[in-house]
Amino acid sequence: MKALGRHILVEFSGCNAEVLNDVSIIERSMVEAAQIAGATVINSTFHHFSPWGVSGVVVIQESHLAIHTWPEYRYAAVDLFTCGDSVDPWVSFEHLKKAFQANYSALEMNRGSLHVIQKSDFQPKIMREKPSFDLSKGHQIDRNVWFTDKDENQALSLRYTGDVLFDETNPFQRVRVLDSYSHGKFLAINNMVMCTERDEYHYHEMITHPVMQTHGNAKNVLVIGGGDGGTIRELFKYNVDNVTMVEIDEAVVRASKEHLPKIACEFNNPKLNLIIGDGIQFVKDAPANSYDVIIVDGSDPVGPAKGLFTAEFYNNCKNALKDGGLVITQGESPMFHEGTFVELNHCLKGIFGKQSVHTMLFHATTYPSGMWSLQVAVKGSKHPAKDFNKDQAAKFAQDKGLKYYNEDLHTAAFSLPTFVKTMLGDNA
Repeated sequence: MKALGRHILVEFSGCNAEVLNDVSIIERSMVEAAQIAGATVINSTFHHFSPWGVSGVVVIQESHLAIHTWPEYRYAAVDLFTCGDSVDPWVSFEHLKKAFQANYSALEMNRGSLHVIQKSDFQPKIMREKPSFDLSKGHQIDRNVWFTDKDENQALSLRYTGDVLFDETNPFQRVRVLDSYSHGKFLAINNMVMCTERDEYHYHEMITHPVMQTHGNAKNVLVIGGGDGGTIRELFKYNVDNVTMVEIDEAVVRASKEHLPKIACEFNNPKLNLIIGDGIQFVKDAPANSYDVIIVDGSDPVGPAKGLFTAEFYNNCKNALKDGGLVITQGESPMFHEGTFVELNHCLKGIFGKQSVHTMLFHATTYPSGMWSLQVAVKGSKHPAKDFNKDQAAKFAQDKGLKYYNEDLHTAAFSLPTFVKTMLGDNA
């Protein structure tokens, strides 16, 4: 070869957009492309941008392979540069073309033409005896990959390893389990964080214990959603007779059991009646006066969870509750979903009465804004902030080793900031 290196500039178009937005697939494909061509991989660095796009480089002993993707255009710019003639960059090109399912245009250039340059007599003052890498340890991977839960104006992001432990899209939603650096493994549905190993107990303890302590003797409990298993884990800390869970997507249950076993640890409890089906229809068909407590543990009001935010659904919940029963639902954030937060509160007040609907706030550190709500409606006269046995709640929290809920927080969670009271019309 009469040049120092071969350089191929590739325009990949018409690619699979999902592939171009998946940093783990891109990285694996680029490393494989180098190895198949006979290159010696030293390290790789890849970054996933928000809301989409991947950029990265594979450093090889013979030079490098680099890429940047634009999934929204189904386009990737790729740079394949090899020194010497031991590695054929066109082999790498062919592999990437198949991996990205792409059309292409490509240009090859010889770099460092020996017709133009000549070798000098340069001698470095210090000769390197060893390279800066140890190939016996394999090539190194440096990833800077972020998962972002966002709307048009704000977002929460978690840096994760780039490895996708579970990824399945079905007619209901996309279900993923990823592994973050700061919060451990986490469940994501439709690009929204549902729970993380580090802070899931904030949500699961607060959606369960305030209503269970207020009721005092709940025996028959219905959970709508909650497929990660955290809510039923908390429920089985009580002497209940039966817990019925209706989860529309078995993939959520399967992913959680496989990858989040400390959360999904009670699915084999003999008192659990797990139904994979439509919770909205289940409540509609439920006999009157059936349940002591109903917990609506759903996601944001999109896709299959949209019907969990309607007057018809909560009228059916009221019908299914026994006298003195309580329904609690995740109520979104007054800082992130103000419209939905207020509408749900007013909806419940229209069904149960203003004096029977109560709002809690708690810290949900991996939900957007960090402030999240739970809304409680009572079929009776109990006030959940006042009508509970504080000493009993304290003993329960201590005996069960709870990490978020306690007897003081039970009351404090119902104390709302002035701006939230104004939002809900509670200080008029």
